Amino acid sequence: MRHELDAFFKPRSVAVIGATPRKLTIGRETLHNIFAAEFRGKVFPVNPNYEVIHSVKCYSTVLDVPDAVDMAVIIVPKQFVKEAVRQCGEKGVKGVVVISAGFSEVGPEGKTREKEVLEVVRNYGMRMIGPNCFGVVNADPEIRLNVTFGKTFPKHGNVGFITQSGAMGEAIMNHAMELGIGFSKIASIGNKADISSNDIITYFKDDPQTQIILLYLENFGNPRKFTQITTEVSRYKPIVAVKSGRTSLGAKAASSHTGALAGLDVGVDALFEQAGIMRVDTTEELFDVAAALSRQPIPRGNRVVVVTNAGGPGILATDAMISHGLEMPNLAPNTVKELKNFISADASYANPMDMVAGAGPTEYLETLNVIKKDKRYDTILTIFLSPVTVDELHVAKNIHTALKDTDKTVLTCLMGAGVSKAGIDFLNHNGIPTYLFPEAAAKALKTIDGYRQWLERTPGKVKKLKVRTDKAAEIINRYLADGTSAIVGEDAMEILKAYGIPAAGYEYAFSPKEAVSVAKSLGFPVVMKINTPPILHKTEAGGVMVDLRSEAEIRNAYKELLKRVGKIPKGEKFSVILQQMVSGSVETVIGMTTDPSFGPLIMFGLGGIYVEVMKDVAFRIYPLTPLKARRMIKSLKSYPLLTGFRGAPPVDIKIIEDTLQRVSQLVGDFDSIAEIDINPFIVSDARDRCKAVDARFILKKESKR
Repeated sequence: MRHELDAFFKPRSVAVIGATPRKLTIGRETLHNIFAAEFRGKVFPVNPNYEVIHSVKCYSTVLDVPDAVDMAVIIVPKQFVKEAVRQCGEKGVKGVVVISAGFSEVGPEGKTREKEVLEVVRNYGMRMIGPNCFGVVNADPEIRLNVTFGKTFPKHGNVGFITQSGAMGEAIMNHAMELGIGFSKIASIGNKADISSNDIITYFKDDPQTQIILLYLENFGNPRKFTQITTEVSRYKPIVAVKSGRTSLGAKAASSHTGALAGLDVGVDALFEQAGIMRVDTTEELFDVAAALSRQPIPRGNRVVVVTNAGGPGILATDAMISHGLEMPNLAPNTVKELKNFISADASYANPMDMVAGAGPTEYLETLNVIKKDKRYDTILTIFLSPVTVDELHVAKNIHTALKDTDKTVLTCLMGAGVSKAGIDFLNHNGIPTYLFPEAAAKALKTIDGYRQWLERTPGKVKKLKVRTDKAAEIINRYLADGTSAIVGEDAMEILKAYGIPAAGYEYAFSPKEAVSVAKSLGFPVVMKINTPPILHKTEAGGVMVDLRSEAEIRNAYKELLKRVGKIPKGEKFSVILQQMVSGSVETVIGMTTDPSFGPLIMFGLGGIYVEVMKDVAFRIYPLTPLKARRMIKSLKSYPLLTGFRGAPPVDIKIIEDTLQRVSQLVGDFDSIAEIDINPFIVSDARDRCKAVDARFILKKESKR
């Protein structure tokens, strides 16, 4: 065996420990599936209660098996698993698949039991899949291994599938069979006590039979290692994932806007975007994408042409394509000219190309023969709404005949094809994925196009910027020594300045008279904020007064803020901060929060007081390269506001990119920082007017000086 995981996918012999002749038991069905799949190696049932099972000699223990055993499948009660694994170690078994349940998935006692089993596995130098798993499959005709208790042995194909859920594994295998999607190998990893998705993905990377990888994940064992592995593998093989368990990730306890906004699974989204993984929301979408990837080339671009015999589905397809950011250029003039030679004058010579209801097999053949030559398109979506007068299978055969030699991506949609599904089955069998409705095809194309764009990017390198780490360290260490977790006000702004981030200056006033004097020196209009006592969220507490334009407004604002504060802590004197108000600019927010699984997540979005209402933000996993920073900015729905909207001048995008990278470097230099909020970070067309107006840092409670 060239790879240690060959023991699971290419074993020469398999022992089933816990095999039984009793029907409707996992021990019986697993053994039966191995025989039913016609496994090419040796099979040894193990159970002390039987001499023969399935007309095959049965052994009391794996130690009694006379031949070498590459893989053992363990299906015994949880309390006997440890001893069964120990005997496998003594026998020299290379890999064990523990299907038995009752381990870490059931609580602390099970977790202890799982740890004891894992210790035995490692003591003997074995590898383990599970416990609490569905099993493994290798559909290669030369292997034909089905070590599961499911009802289906999948068709052989180029899709590798990894699942944490056994139930989902069986459901997906069954549905894939209905759709004609074939698998190379399948692994249900269960509790992944030893072997995780990281190990299987690495194995699939070098497996020539696996060209596409599908994942069903519930959690990550080592997210950073997962990112590293998948980022490399995605360059060669597409990865599509369903990630369940969208949770708040502790957003309610967050002290910053950034932390509060990081409550919708953004860490997973950021990880997948960074690694080039195509994330889908449902298993149905997983199949839609897999069907296209496993049968068709990745489109060279995002330009789509729709050919249909019905106007309604054509409009649905157009709406779906455009809403997903795909392009639908008009037909080239020479294409229209050629089509008019044989298509009805009632047809729509546009995109979608509607041949009208009378179009049958001949029209599809001739039209597609012309359309496929049009260089304006990367993908052809053919829609056929089956009338009673037209043979749907004949149309399907002509679609295949016309498009089998094109290098464009081809998808079809056969609506109302009938119970027989003859046309759908024919197209799927001949490498053209078929969808019931055009919206599903459009969504799959959009997902794949995102992957195409990721492939075209150059990863880039993290820039090392010139900063004053020592100056920032002096401030942070002072707060750590005092046991104060929040850094606000002037100290927060000084940290930004130390890292080359432009920040608005602070002027203090301890009386209305002093406030008027400061405002005059700054120049009206000004902003006034409470300085003492320190308040973490000044706007929410009513501690900010903006657009003050006269001496009277300054005095009134000072008195009002003093009134809002109420009682001043003993030994302190009320004071305010004044800053010149910057107008004619866009308020953005830059921040960082620490995700318990993924570490630092850096955020950029539309800022100001509406940041948590609008929630137009983007997250990326630390560290940021210049390219990642640029893509963060462009991913916002409000991006047009930054590039010039309705005659407004475009803001300085470069300073935002630079600031994001400086925040990334700050995060890397100080592990003690848990959260950062720079809100608002004002941006305009003039660089000298781009600056942070307010900032706060939250330190980790367990941090030490």
